[in-house]
Amino acid sequence: MSNLKALRFPSREVLGELEEKKSIFLAHLVPIADFEPRLAALRALHPKAVHHVTAFRRMLPEGRIEEGAKDDGEPGGTSGMPSLRSLMGAGLVDVGLITVRYFGGTKLGTGGLARAYSGAANLAIQEAEAAGALETWRKIERVWLSAGFDRQSDLERLVADQGLEVLDRAYDEQGVRLHLQGALQDSRAALADFWPEADEGSSTKT
Repeated sequence: MSNLKALRFPSREVLGELEEKKSIFLAHLVPIADFEPRLAALRALHPKAVHHVTAFRRMLPEGRIEEGAKDDGEPGGTSGMPSLRSLMGAGLVDVGLITVRYFGGTKLGTGGLARAYSGAANLAIQEAEAAGALETWRKIERVWLSAGFDRQSDLERLVADQGLEVLDRAYDEQGVRLHLQGALQDSRAALADFWPEADEGSSTKT
């Protein structure tokens, strides 16, 4: 990942629809958490569709992107990979794409299929952009911050102002320790007075 700031993810499902020689391509762009259940639901909703082509990109905790694609019976390399390349080109992660195809009676050929599937994917991405459904991906980290009892209220106020999640609180004779989770790279300056010399981190999206 060379540029995390360029990455985005869909906050909700968006549909892109394309027709090519009477074949209908319904491209469903979904958050990765909804990918598998939505695929099952679309298979049940569209039993007469000839293909349910998929592609996904998932950010792993160590910061590596896992990705994959399936042609679901289309000629190899004509559907899943073009769909995946569209997701990659748009800088999307934590995303799934399910394209339902209804055959229109005319074969499109390998080049035509690749253009149709990538075109449907791009339309879904454009619809998501227009609808404001694409959000900037942020690395989620965890950290313990400490404060004396005289500064506890200051720390609690800053944590709330930064929109961080408090996972745990621990008290001892010196004060309070808060276990926090959130986009800490955006909050570190505000919390500088309480920042430890070493901290822990894990990544996902927000």
